Amino acid sequence: MVFGRVASYLFPNAEPQSSSSSSFRDDVLGAPALTMQDMRREKEDFRPDTAHTVAEHDEEAYRPPYLHAMLAGGIGGTMGDMLMHSLDTVKTRQQGDPHLPPKYTSMGNSYYTILRQEGVSRGLYGGVLPAFLGSFGGTVIFFGCYEWSKRYMVDHGVTPAAAYFASGFVADLAASPLYVPTEVLKTRLQLQGRYNNPYFFSGYNYRSTWHALRTIYRTEGFRELFSGYKATLFRDLPFSALQFAFYEQEQKFAKQYVGSKDIGLPLEILTGASAGGMAGVLTCPMDVVKTRIQTELDPEVIAQARGKAAAAAKSGSSKSQPTTATSSQRPTQPASSKHPNTRGHPISTSGASTALKQHGQVSLDTESVMKALRIIYRTEGIGGWFRGVGPRGVWTSVQSGTMLVMYQTLLKWFDDHPLVDMDD
Repeated sequence: MVFGRVASYLFPNAEPQSSSSSSFRDDVLGAPALTMQDMRREKEDFRPDTAHTVAEHDEEAYRPPYLHAMLAGGIGGTMGDMLMHSLDTVKTRQQGDPHLPPKYTSMGNSYYTILRQEGVSRGLYGGVLPAFLGSFGGTVIFFGCYEWSKRYMVDHGVTPAAAYFASGFVADLAASPLYVPTEVLKTRLQLQGRYNNPYFFSGYNYRSTWHALRTIYRTEGFRELFSGYKATLFRDLPFSALQFAFYEQEQKFAKQYVGSKDIGLPLEILTGASAGGMAGVLTCPMDVVKTRIQTELDPEVIAQARGKAAAAAKSGSSKSQPTTATSSQRPTQPASSKHPNTRGHPISTSGASTALKQHGQVSLDTESVMKALRIIYRTEGIGGWFRGVGPRGVWTSVQSGTMLVMYQTLLKWFDDHPLVDMDD
């Protein structure tokens, strides 16, 4: 008590202590006592109602080195694409099925049919090599440009939500020159399936990825590797912008809810999968247009193929097997067809069929995405815009969840095992 009174006399502005033991610690031992107010203040830093400022500050302050972000994004994106490539094949078959009635309808039935008839390597995983190359290279470029543009915009006063959305546009545009040619190769090989495929006539018959690349270059020209470039941008720019805008906002909400920067694996999966799934469903019409444009054959190439086939038939040098097995470019019709002239008569597309030029269906204008959307709507209705939306929604959900969870996990690993100076 004596020490307490002396202290209050010498330090009149100090708060009175509740006990002699606390005064003894303050004045003799020199260790300040923690009041209940101080203890409550420490706990409030972790409450959900006040943690949003802390989480938001951490989110803005944490900027991984560009190399870490690029490698984490490349590895995560590639893992997600490879994991869900078989479902992407199902989606491509549903969107590019030229038959009436369509052979591939429901997602489960289509998956089982392709697996049973064509197997895994050239059936469900057809086109996996160009998909791998385009996925890793494209996501490395994407995440590098995304981090740079996001930081640049935030540093120059752009609101975070607008910066996330715009950065998705910029990053996807920067990566498109690499992944569009690989997307053309992947889509055609997925639609073709196995070589000399007796179960599905797609109009393609490539022996391998390299053979597809050489054939496209020789018969259709280098520009054909960028077929559907505009449609791909119309699909991927909104997709990436929506995906990362959804993801960044959901991450912020999750951190507010948990009250910590580490939201845990379940919420990491939920935020990534839901962001990708919503963006995938909303951009499905653009994906349908992109797939059909990239699987179309130019009329000049069709006429050239018909001329070669007619000349071969007159000379008697044609073989007994269908032209799909002998032609190095996309054939026009199996040799065993009983109605070779049906190509000249347009087939009704009022049902759910997909339009491909080489099958005589209503063609799409490769120079106008909006006109293609109108053609699909007139001939197939709103359902034509959302053909394959089931597998696309599942594919983008799982792929996005895998990519973004791996991205965050690898960033943490790189923080503990840095490849470059963390100040870079």
